Amino acid sequence: MNDELRRHYERWVYPRYPLLASVRPGDTYALNLDTLYARFNGALPSAHGRRILLAGCGSFSPYPTSLANPGIPITALDLSAANLRRARLHCLLHGRFGIVFEQGDILDPAASPGEYGFIDSFGVIHHLENPLEGLRALERRLAPGGILRLMVYSRGARRGAESIRTALRMLKIGDVATVKRLIRRAPAGSRFRRYVDASGEAAFDGGIADAFLHPRTRTYRIDQFLALAGETGLTPLMFAHAGALPAVPEEVARLRRLEGEGEETPNFILYLGRQPLGGVGLSPDVRLMLNPALRKAVSPLSLAPVVIAPRLGRPNPRLGLAEKRFLRRFVTPVAAASLTPEEQVRARPFLDALFLAAFR
Repeated sequence: MNDELRRHYERWVYPRYPLLASVRPGDTYALNLDTLYARFNGALPSAHGRRILLAGCGSFSPYPTSLANPGIPITALDLSAANLRRARLHCLLHGRFGIVFEQGDILDPAASPGEYGFIDSFGVIHHLENPLEGLRALERRLAPGGILRLMVYSRGARRGAESIRTALRMLKIGDVATVKRLIRRAPAGSRFRRYVDASGEAAFDGGIADAFLHPRTRTYRIDQFLALAGETGLTPLMFAHAGALPAVPEEVARLRRLEGEGEETPNFILYLGRQPLGGVGLSPDVRLMLNPALRKAVSPLSLAPVVIAPRLGRPNPRLGLAEKRFLRRFVTPVAAASLTPEEQVRARPFLDALFLAAFR
């Protein structure tokens, strides 16, 4: 169904991180199924929904997703056999097992069938001829209460790349070697050179091919993106790109203002849910649990202060010895009713940050 895209990624593995590049387990916290599900449903997923699908996994994401979800079945689906080989090797080198690697198309109902509690589709549907068809295909695979993380290109973030892509097409340049020669010859301070220097994509051939020579890309203004999501039954739950405000309406208003002023916007990262039940906060009948991805970060053996990478778009609380000791209490779920008022106040920022999960 997407043969042109498959050929592109068979030739240009993406992303091309070094095989020994590692990730701190704590920095994967925003990919943890149990914590995400509890955040938006007030419960842990049933056994039926304790599955994860990486829809368009590329060559790297199975590794951090596995770190974030020890013991949870993960299916890594991608069009490209080359991407899957690289992803599998990366996982093997870092001791990550229990992942099913499947070559296939998200538009094919026979690919990765069944229902999943969490689907991650990061930078995928904007490459499809019909993004809505792709989004609906993902929606059909979500279990009730399931969470989808979606990233699409924003018009503001891609302005420079799209200008370069247009110029290259006009010049009939379609190979990475020629683009690399143009980069080397570009005058310092030129618009082209400034964009390349600011982008990490030019560091490897696959990045150049993905940024400037991709056969199909689409960009969105925020209202176009919301209209796309509105064509499905999915509910927007939380934005997670750089600078995102916690509440969806406020973040949408901020993005509209930036677009209206001609300012750059980040690529949009949005969590959506299928029939979410809503969170439960700190009501007396709930229990609190530490996000499993953070167990190593708060271990008694971890003595130095830790700052977890801000995967929700805003700074995370610094974890010193006192914060780690507090969070360790929740490795085994703790009844909220057993917390003092002061402890409940202390727990709230960690709930907001996805460091703790509240559930019935």
